[in-house]
Amino acid sequence: MSESIEAQIAEHTRVCNALVAEVAKVVVGQESMITRLLIGLLTGGHVLLEGVPGLAKTLTIRSLAKAIDTGFSRIQFTPDMLPADVIGTEIFNPREGTYSVKRGPLFSNLILADEINRAPAKVQAALLEAMQERQVTIGDTTYPFDEPFLVLATQNPIEQEGTYPLPEAQVDRFMLKVVVGYPSKEDERKIVDRMASGQPEPVVHKVASPAQILAARKAVEKIFIDDKVKNYVVDLVHATRDPKAAGIHDLDGMIEMGASPRASLYLTRAAKANAFLQGRSYATPHDVKALALDVLRHRVAVTYEAEAEGRKSEDVIERILAGVLVP
Repeated sequence: MSESIEAQIAEHTRVCNALVAEVAKVVVGQESMITRLLIGLLTGGHVLLEGVPGLAKTLTIRSLAKAIDTGFSRIQFTPDMLPADVIGTEIFNPREGTYSVKRGPLFSNLILADEINRAPAKVQAALLEAMQERQVTIGDTTYPFDEPFLVLATQNPIEQEGTYPLPEAQVDRFMLKVVVGYPSKEDERKIVDRMASGQPEPVVHKVASPAQILAARKAVEKIFIDDKVKNYVVDLVHATRDPKAAGIHDLDGMIEMGASPRASLYLTRAAKANAFLQGRSYATPHDVKALALDVLRHRVAVTYEAEAEGRKSEDVIERILAGVLVP
């Protein structure tokens, strides 16, 4: 890599570090979640956050949007929503006999899709075109979105009352599915001290622009990834479809559905973004392993037999990571 590439990476990572620091002023103890949201931002990949209510998922996304001088829209999903509530609709003007388009909240840059698994099937279908094609069709006209366009969705666990499992095609559009856990005792004490002090919440300042984010994306694309690392990505994804061929025999009958080729593409991009955030101009197998769980957990479905034994997709992926030879 030339020095100019190294200098570009150093310049752009300074902006990303400033974003992380700005969000961390408000959100305590969720560094992993913040990093993964940034990886989605740097690769143009949508992110799904899953966790019980009260873990600062919405606060984190809102704070990230404030730290970037760009459009932000929040959609609170409910079971009685219609597609027009999200993408917009045509309105008839009886006086002039014409139709005008009223754009929905999807027409922004960072979209917070709050509690996305409370939305009915028709609304989920309306989101598919927006997430994959980065455009929506209202009437006979197609409207492209401005870049950066990113859906950052939150989801309560399926066991929660009033939620619906997302369709497989919808879930596959998310680059990362991040499971947000409880904070540690120390972090929770910091949260209590901060919230009980009566002091006003820290103000999130704008430390980046859309142009800087798009420039950082171009820098991420220039990150070098060796053929051996690419082969490692493909080996991992293929092992989710046929673990026996990868020499992992104890997963026989455990996997209902493996990851799609989209997983290989997303895992490669995520590894490059992870290397970029660490200031490196090259991706390593460690970058792949660090993001493999978040890229694959929602793309690997286990069989009823595996569920009966208490095995989840995360257990299967961890076994594959342990069983596939690292270059």
